Amino acid sequence: MATLIDKDFFARLSALNDKFAASVPATLTRLRGYQAAFDPVAPQADIVAGLHQTLHTIAGSAATFGFRVFGQQARQLEQRLRVLMAFDAVAAQDWRAWLADLDAYLLWAEHNPKAEQYPEQ
Repeated sequence: MATLIDKDFFARLSALNDKFAASVPATLTRLRGYQAAFDPVAPQADIVAGLHQTLHTIAGSAATFGFRVFGQQARQLEQRLRVLMAFDAVAAQDWRAWLADLDAYLLWAEHNPKAEQYPEQ
C-alpha cells in the first residue's frame, strides 16, 4: 500500500526554509555583538554561553535548510569553543585565535551563508 504524502508538506518546508534564511542576518548580528563584547583576558561567562548556544543552534539546523557549509563551520567553532570552556584558565592568545576564526567565519557568512565552499585556512 502506498504511503500518502501530505500535500501541504512541501509548502510548510519551503516556509520554514524561508524563515531560517530570513533569520540568518540577525543571527550573524548577534554573533558580532558577542564578539565585540568578548574580553579575551577575562571572558564573561554569559558571553561565552551566548556564543556557544548560537553556534550550537546554527550547527544543528543549518543543513536542514540548505545551509550545509554554514552549519559545518559553526559546528567546528562550537567544538573548539567547548574545548576552551572545559579549562579553568585559557590564555588570552588562545581566545584571540578562536575569535579570529570566528571573525573569518562571520566575514564569509555575511558575504554568502549558503555558499558551498569555505576558504581553506
